[in-house]
Amino acid sequence: MKPIRIFRHIDCEGPAYFQTLLEQQRIPYELVRIDAGEPVNSDLDSTSGLIFMGGDMSVNDPITWLDDEIALIKAAMASDIPVMGICLGSQLMAKAMGSRVYPGPCMELGWWPVNSLPTNERDSGWTNALPDTLMAFHWHGETFDLPSGASAIFGNDLYSNQGFVIGPHLALQFHLEMEAEVIKEWLDRYPEDLAKRCDQTHDKDMILEMTIQHITQLQGYAEHLLNHWLANIKK
Repeated sequence: MKPIRIFRHIDCEGPAYFQTLLEQQRIPYELVRIDAGEPVNSDLDSTSGLIFMGGDMSVNDPITWLDDEIALIKAAMASDIPVMGICLGSQLMAKAMGSRVYPGPCMELGWWPVNSLPTNERDSGWTNALPDTLMAFHWHGETFDLPSGASAIFGNDLYSNQGFVIGPHLALQFHLEMEAEVIKEWLDRYPEDLAKRCDQTHDKDMILEMTIQHITQLQGYAEHLLNHWLANIKK
């Protein structure tokens, strides 16, 4: 099997629990460290799937590698090579598909529910084993319009587009890949983001307490959705 290619955009937003799951299943992967200056590897013949992680930049920023990744997403989707995007990665996918990406009303940060949305029969396998409402981890201030031809699979009252699928491709605005240590690192590293959050009562201590309550269940959701995505990979 050709390796899964994972794009990391800042050093603390790697594949985290996704990496654990891939290693448990002995699925080969390679990590492209954009944050360390590594170039966007656009060779689609040497990979079986692409995963784009999060980052603190906007897809609308004038950054060359963002344009390179958007072009790569377009090429991969045209070749039926499965693509997954997390947070920034989902916004890259939306922009690659011609949708608008723009600032949301405030920063959705911490543990907030998302709802599984009804989808057509073609896409039902993505969420039919998941509860109607998932407690998910968020850290974003931008959103996107649902791309043409895509099916919305997650949303909530604050950000209506929290995830979509189209064919073998999956985009998630929230973070399924989290580990408790990573959440603590983000809280320590980006305290200024707490001032921008939608609910000012949702402070650092509450987020850490909720992490203890919800992280195991979140990782179960991560396993289900990653495995469903991997089922589309050509062995």
